[in-house]
Amino acid sequence: MITYKRCSEVENDLVYQAFRDGFSDYMIQFNLTKDQFIQQFFGPEGNATEHSFIAFHGDDPVGLMLGGIKNYENVKTIRCGALALSPSYRGLGISNELFIMHKEEAIKHDCRQLFLEVIVGNDRAIKFYQKLGYEKVYDISFFSLRDLSKLKDTPPSKEITVSRISFQEFELAVDRWKYFHINWQNDIDFMREIKNDVYYGAYVQEKLVGCLCINNIGKISCIIVDRDVRGKGVATHLLYSAHKELEFVKMSIAFPNNGLLAGFLKHIGFKKDSIAQYEMYLTL
Repeated sequence: MITYKRCSEVENDLVYQAFRDGFSDYMIQFNLTKDQFIQQFFGPEGNATEHSFIAFHGDDPVGLMLGGIKNYENVKTIRCGALALSPSYRGLGISNELFIMHKEEAIKHDCRQLFLEVIVGNDRAIKFYQKLGYEKVYDISFFSLRDLSKLKDTPPSKEITVSRISFQEFELAVDRWKYFHINWQNDIDFMREIKNDVYYGAYVQEKLVGCLCINNIGKISCIIVDRDVRGKGVATHLLYSAHKELEFVKMSIAFPNNGLLAGFLKHIGFKKDSIAQYEMYLTL
């Protein structure tokens, strides 16, 4: 007999075991310790044990659906942070039951949409989500620059300077660029929880015209420049300044449906990675 509980009702060890077993044969391996799993998935990812559900066969955890609720682009949203099922328990309807509880949680908390990301090529999962009513809306592309000698600085006008800024300054600045769709792992709430991000601003005199958020291993969360100064080397100068100070081995970035950003990255030497994701939504 399969029973279900909220993750807040059980020990973290059982949640971690369900996650580890469910992703044991996944196309991407999660080599996380229990502490790393808890820190990542119940930290910046935004999942909460009270919005997450776990399935048991007897005392054994066999399925897991993580959930997190927040206002995402001004829409109250519940996100599926992970759906994991032990291989020997697939095809028994457990995923459907976990989804029903997930959807009921969304309705209970007045969410207007359900949201998740799925790896392109995971056709079984995509078909399952589509059967539940999810639709593919955005494509998330991944780019990386592994040979940083290719990153050539093109210093813009002497009027433009780059310096570190605080998160508070960054948050105020990016608010005026909020018409862009930002993926969940790069939005301002996610950044607020990350402790190793560094923020840079590009200025014309005292006016902030561009921003960069990047962590200490070269993962870019945000790079954006005012329209009227694009094509003048500001974005490249931001990246070069960060690399010069922090000495990355490589740089990487993920973002949804932005042809202008993709073209810029290719121009300065970034390569598109083989991995990609879909953002899928179900409107309530």
